Amino acid sequence: MTAVAVREATEPPEARGITRDAVRMMVAHRADLQVVHTHAHDLPQFLDEGDLIVVNTSGTLAAALDALGEDGTPLVVHLSQRLPAGLWLVELRRPNGRATEPWFEDPPGSTLQLVDGGLVHLATRFESSARLWVATLELPVPLLTYLAVHGRPIRYGYVTRDWPLDIYQNVYAREPGSAEMPSAGRPFTPELVTRLVAKGVGVTPLVLHTGVSSLEANEHPYPEWYRVSPSTAARINDTRANGGRVIAIGTTVVRALETVVDHRRAVHAGEGWTDVVVTPQRGAYAVDGLLTGWHEPEASHLQMLEAVGGRAVLEVSYAAAAAEGYLWHEFGDVHLIID
Repeated sequence: MTAVAVREATEPPEARGITRDAVRMMVAHRADLQVVHTHAHDLPQFLDEGDLIVVNTSGTLAAALDALGEDGTPLVVHLSQRLPAGLWLVELRRPNGRATEPWFEDPPGSTLQLVDGGLVHLATRFESSARLWVATLELPVPLLTYLAVHGRPIRYGYVTRDWPLDIYQNVYAREPGSAEMPSAGRPFTPELVTRLVAKGVGVTPLVLHTGVSSLEANEHPYPEWYRVSPSTAARINDTRANGGRVIAIGTTVVRALETVVDHRRAVHAGEGWTDVVVTPQRGAYAVDGLLTGWHEPEASHLQMLEAVGGRAVLEVSYAAAAAEGYLWHEFGDVHLIID
């Protein structure tokens, strides 16, 4: 896709004097490539009675921890994904001004010191990444308690200051586990959900715990833990059987559903680790539309968006986003792809 100019959202919309659901929303229609410029609170206008939206109720962890190497080197550890058998996938970064940058070198020792006696024991590099490690944590208190006291949300350089964890939580988050916020759902407010339901649009949950999004361009997304319940699978299948559309709120929802859809487009219940990578070559079968944020041209998310919407939709949408000054990243504007 042609490179586009990026305007980064450097702070949440609340700090800019607007509500979550007042961020801008571009609606892109696959049928005729028409785009409409509106706001997230207008989402019910573009959905019909009998449609179903699927949300990811994974909650965001305060997953960034200050650490010291064995030689005293300051580091930041990002907890990316809880693995089986008490293991973790972690990313090592080094402080750089107000933000951090990836640590590609050998770590300064196999054990990193955390605040208040916590330890990170590095076991081995993750096979598909130069800066992700398989590790174990040794903490003086339970994980969520420790993170509540000593952790902070993961933040990248385009966000100029730290914000409290609730700024990084979707209103429907229920189950802590994501390294970073599944941010397509951030514009949702209780009032917006109420208006959707009042129109006859269904809302159903699944869980996919997201890892760090700072992967290099040549790194594929790694496995993430998901759960699609029997009731959610049934509602999706019933919606499609009755002529309604299934709209994913975020790429995490698409990844989870593409893990459990069959060749007839029937969705099944499932739980475990998904290594599915949705590309245009593979195709996307579980959803009829997608609400998402704005992603860099090299991001693997764009392959998924092309699989859902088609390349022409992306070309038109991203050109319009650049021309109209849409804001990118987790505190930015959103993009709805529908028929």
